Formats: sequence, structure tokens, C-alpha cells
Amino acid sequence: MTSPNERKFKRNYTKHLQHLKLKGLQPKTIEAYARAIRRIGDYFAHDINDLSKQQLADYFSDLLSTHSWSAVKLDLYGLKFYYTHVLGKSWVNIDLIKPPKAQRLPDIVTVEEAGRLFQATHKLSYRVFFFTVYSLGLRLGEGLRLQVGDIDAARRRVHIRDAKGNKDRLVPLPDATRDVLRRFWSVHRNPVLLFPNRHGGLKGAASASTPLDRGGVQITLRQVAQSCGIKKRLPLTACATATPRT
Repeated sequence: MTSPNERKFKRNYTKHLQHLKLKGLQPKTIEAYARAIRRIGDYFAHDINDLSKQQLADYFSDLLSTHSWSAVKLDLYGLKFYYTHVLGKSWVNIDLIKPPKAQRLPDIVTVEEAGRLFQATHKLSYRVFFFTVYSLGLRLGEGLRLQVGDIDAARRRVHIRDAKGNKDRLVPLPDATRDVLRRFWSVHRNPVLLFPNRHGGLKGAASASTPLDRGGVQITLRQVAQSCGIKKRLPLTACATATPRT
């Protein structure tokens, strides 16, 4: 039987999702803040509307023992958003957690390493996706959101929509990337998505309405990098010029 606290939590969680969307936050941020509230709700048996500083200290101490500072910050910001916009309460505990400041540069993937990654990726959709984001210098989400209409072959440029800061930008389209994408599109022929999901196989890809799964892309990249003996952190934002065989 559902407890009163759980019923109240579900109602407020629905409001939380509504406010996240109405504020125009990026899908990745919405997902992170929603996950934060689910996790905090589970920890406190769905009674999270009047958490004390000690309760918050206990929660974030336990979270830090199993998660990174990045997860701590996201949960902190997600809870602040919940208190401010769902409960209409002033947030007074923001100074409770102060993650250490760190600035890390991504490892540089050489052209030779990138070529090995492409050739070791056996599934065509992942291989072309990896090549595209590397050759265009895209973030993971930007690559997943690419649509057929974003490719301007005549002007040799790509329209990147809803990038960081909710801004659009144009990036140059190398001839090699244009040719690879043309051949790849001729395989699935989805009228909208450049990288449709693979749930329905080749036949289903033509009518798919969602892109490749983010988690599947990340897991595959890690597995391929490991098989190639590449131990660098791969943020899917470096550029390379090796061309995959399609």
C-alpha cells in the first residue's frame, strides 16, 4: 500500500518535472535533476519537504562515499530547484556543500588512435556516429540530436542546435564526413534522424522517432577503447581525420 508520504512525493515529483521543462533546461539537466529527487526521495522514505542541515549532511556524506563530486553537485542543485520552484521555499543550505574546484583537460586522442577506434567498432551506426562527432568536434548530445536537415552539403556546414547554453552554432562539414553520412543515410533512410535508434533493426530505423541510446553509445565507446588498449578519457569532443569504411 502506498504511504501518504509517497503519494505526496509523487505529486510533487510530477510538478518538479513540469517546472524543469517550463524553465527551458536542457534534457540532460532535466534528467539529472529528476534523478536527484528520486534518489533523495528513496533515501528519506519520500519525506523530503523539510530536511534539516543534519539530514542533508548525512545524505551527502553517504552519497560521496559511493559517487563522484559531480553527482553530489547535481543532487544539490536538483534539490535546490525542487525547494525553490516546487515547494516555494527559500533555500538556505546551499553553503553546506562546497565541492573542490577542479579543472581537467580532456586527453588528446591522436589521429592514429581515432582510426583504431573507428575500425574496431563493428556496428555501423556506432562507427559512423563516433567518426561524425570526432570529425565535427561535437559533444555527445549534439551528435545524437543531429537531423537530416541540419546538414548543409552545398555550403559545407552543419547546423548544431541547442548546444551548450541553449545556443545554436554552425560548424564546417569536411568532405569525408559528408560522404560518410550520405552512405550511412542511404542504409537507413530515416527522413528526420541522422542516427535513429536500432531497436527495430534496419527496417525499424527508417521510421524510428528517437536517436541512438546515449548509454549504449557510451558503453560501446568504453568497450572499444579498452579493446584497443587506449586508456585515455574519451569525451567525444576531440577531432580526428581518419575515415571509417562504410
